[in-house]
Amino acid sequence: MTIYFIRHTSVKVPAGTCYGQSDVPLNDTFIEEASQVKRQIEGVHFDHVFTSPLTRCVELARFCGYPDAEREDLVKEFSFGEWEMKNYNTLYHEDPRFARWCDDYLHQHAPGGESMSDIIERTRLFIEKVKKQGHDCIAVFCHGGILASARILLGEVSAEKSMDSVPAYGSVMPVEV
Repeated sequence: MTIYFIRHTSVKVPAGTCYGQSDVPLNDTFIEEASQVKRQIEGVHFDHVFTSPLTRCVELARFCGYPDAEREDLVKEFSFGEWEMKNYNTLYHEDPRFARWCDDYLHQHAPGGESMSDIIERTRLFIEKVKKQGHDCIAVFCHGGILASARILLGEVSAEKSMDSVPAYGSVMPVEV
């Protein structure tokens, strides 16, 4: 089975914001960025299309011609819990828990949120779920954390280096599973 993991386009939030599962607005460049994504998947026949329920993914799926994409919570972005919509630098200097999390995000949970291991497990569960459905080719409109987790599960990058290699906005990553 081929899975096309498709990251949403850029968002309109200040740089350095932990926006995770917050439903944030898309950048003013959405049409231009989404057009590039659409061109990358034109001509591919998808047996089924999934999307994170967050607006930034739903809107990209709609723009690309999949307004009825199935909403799937397993492919939501990393949950920062209490840190949602807060600035990384501010957190680093004002919340000692954030510094500990940065040192071991693989195992440390954001307060009220997840660890990287949690999102890797969600991604694994999603892949197992869709493999059982018998599709040949699917699209998944999702987030950088899901793409990074898929790369970890495929052995392309180590979990410890996953935050250093999150694919860019609008990335299309076809993988065989």
